Amino acid sequence: MPIHRLVRYDRPLITRFARIIAETLCFYPPCCNRIQTSACGTESILMKTLILAGGSGTRLFPLSREHYPKQFIPLVDDESLFQKTVKRSLLFSSPQEIAIVTNTDHRFLVRDQLATIGCDCRVLVEPVGRNTLPAIYYGVREVTREDGSDTVAVLPSDHLISANGPFQEAFLRAERLAKDYLVVFGVRPTSPHTGYGYIRPGKSLGEGSLVDAFVEKPDPETAGRYITDGYLWNSGMFCFDADLFLAECETCAPEVVRAFERPVEEAYDATPALSIDYGIMEKTRRAAVVPLDADWNDLGNFDALYAVLPKSGDANAVRGEHIGIDSSRNLIVADRLVATVGIHDLAIVETKDAILVATRDEAQRVGEIAKALREKGDSRALFHTRVHRPWGSYTNLEEGRSYKIKRVTVPPKRRLSLQMHHHRSEHWVVVTGCAEVTNGDATYLLRNGESTFVPAGTVHRLANPGLLPLELIEVQIGEYTGEDDIVRFEDDFERA
Repeated sequence: MPIHRLVRYDRPLITRFARIIAETLCFYPPCCNRIQTSACGTESILMKTLILAGGSGTRLFPLSREHYPKQFIPLVDDESLFQKTVKRSLLFSSPQEIAIVTNTDHRFLVRDQLATIGCDCRVLVEPVGRNTLPAIYYGVREVTREDGSDTVAVLPSDHLISANGPFQEAFLRAERLAKDYLVVFGVRPTSPHTGYGYIRPGKSLGEGSLVDAFVEKPDPETAGRYITDGYLWNSGMFCFDADLFLAECETCAPEVVRAFERPVEEAYDATPALSIDYGIMEKTRRAAVVPLDADWNDLGNFDALYAVLPKSGDANAVRGEHIGIDSSRNLIVADRLVATVGIHDLAIVETKDAILVATRDEAQRVGEIAKALREKGDSRALFHTRVHRPWGSYTNLEEGRSYKIKRVTVPPKRRLSLQMHHHRSEHWVVVTGCAEVTNGDATYLLRNGESTFVPAGTVHRLANPGLLPLELIEVQIGEYTGEDDIVRFEDDFERA
């Protein structure tokens, strides 16, 4: 039996002994030490973790795009919200006990960000998004397939949470209830927020309470009344026994269960799109809530981002460079110098291809901009100028009627697909690293400052055989330079 199972309810001395043995035998890397004791020092939190990372929200446009949503952006420091979520999960799960549920577009981005923090977690890919209940059902079945039922924590990947003592204590209380209840974590409100759903606690269960009601996002007056009456914000985080959850799905959402009797691709075609709140939690009689007293923010708009960033003496929150004359209480996020005069309570957000200027109290309407771009087929709703691919990334530097210039970055030991373009030729100039080029029937190496030309209609491939990142400038020439002018013959990442 694994040591971590033996110490579930043992004393701190045994827990410390188990930790030493686990680290000595290299069960977990140093950053992934999950054997933790609660504030009282008597119990360990041990469970599997399911992280939902498939969202494609654009409420933080232009920072977030459909193919690069907020969970993967380093918003408050050098780590993304997704990476922070994984590290919080390591408090009560080993890397092998953490599963990430994501979509086809984000699966390689997930793996790259996991590799950056040195945690090799399992990645489950949804063929199409169907809201949170199918994602959780699919994930729970997969993480318990080999080891049988266990306590499972379900965490969104796009929240900012202080993983302090109260955070761990809340999970310890939830674990004690998880055999008998589907536990949702309720955040104690700090303001009458109108952007969150609320939970009305009912009968006390000692470690938490029965859920008396889930209520939708309220108006300001109702939100104030909810706080007075002891309501909690619905955090979207859950903890439950896997068998209990699957049984409640049989009762409350049998159409989801029937769909997943088929292979995954067919299951997602057949399952309805349901949230876990609507599909299970609002119907089950076994819903409980545990209060969460840790600092929590879903960073759902730029006003929320302003709230968590450090402030200057004039209450400006700045990521980048800012000179302000008679300017206060502004959010400034930019890659270049932003100078303001007589500006107050604004969100000014700049990326290489877009600038947002909005009053902070209207920041929740930013999603309307992304919607307008999508409706007119503008790719800026989908992508930044820097676009992530499974083989690396490229950045659009300049574009005209019959040309496009890119900076292409390929990490060590990766390569692009063997491909061909009908409508454009490509000229590659190596800036750093070493490139292995397949150009028609020839294969050769290019080093710093060397270049090659790939005519339209020629089968070609770019690879990085070295130990350092490869960076090159690509100049495309042709009557059409769209990303859909590509025919793949071989691909390491099994793309169509």
